[in-house]
Amino acid sequence: MNSPSPTRKVAVVGGTRGIGAAVTSTFVRAGHDVLLTGRSVPDVVLEKFRAEATREGQTVEGLALDSAAPDSAERLAEAVSALLGGLDVLCLNAGIFPNRPLAQLTYSDIREVFAVNVESQMLAVAACLPLLRGSAAGRVVLTSSITGPVTGFPGWSHYAASKAAQLGFMRTAALELAPYGITVNAVAPGNVATEGLDGMGEEYLAQMTATIPLGRLARPQEIADAVEFLSGERASFVTGQVITVDGGQTLPESPEAVLPVTTTARG
Repeated sequence: MNSPSPTRKVAVVGGTRGIGAAVTSTFVRAGHDVLLTGRSVPDVVLEKFRAEATREGQTVEGLALDSAAPDSAERLAEAVSALLGGLDVLCLNAGIFPNRPLAQLTYSDIREVFAVNVESQMLAVAACLPLLRGSAAGRVVLTSSITGPVTGFPGWSHYAASKAAQLGFMRTAALELAPYGITVNAVAPGNVATEGLDGMGEEYLAQMTATIPLGRLARPQEIADAVEFLSGERASFVTGQVITVDGGQTLPESPEAVLPVTTTARG
């Protein structure tokens, strides 16, 4: 029988919806102390997570934080210190993906995406480094994407570029933080069934599903499971790496390589 994992102090940036909500729930249900952030953290959302707490005296707090704001990293570090009293795991999940064809792309469009998807994460790691250095096993986990590092999609050139830049940062940060025993890794989801796809329409969702060998979109919990792995003891010797969670989406060299899903398939 496995002994319970020790209580960890976890910050989930972008932890109120979609993948981030699944990540928050995973850590809360495991009994860890968690600070989650979002542009807003409604009371009903915070109370939902608190209801999932499994340990007496467990801390589950929220912080309204605009990741694009110049002072967001400092505010995050201050809140983590005040509310958690330390930091073991920093999960950086906040991201935006506005569609903008290259011919219409503006400087402001690029700045907006990079401010949230890259710059805020770099600054958050830097600001939280003193706290992470105080941990016996510090972990940083970024939510990346297959779009940019592996694939492309029309209308998302700025998003794709930001995700490729994010992984460049991850690799160098992993080198710089290794002497402190802090690991830095990323999870790269494919298409995930989240609120962000609600307005895309059935035809678009069907087209996405048809490109995935496992025949369905990922569940947010499946991404959260990979984040949890990279945050735990079993990944203690893993750093500077990317776990792709895409149902095989990046494998086919043509649509013909995606075989029909049989009725016996399980997911």
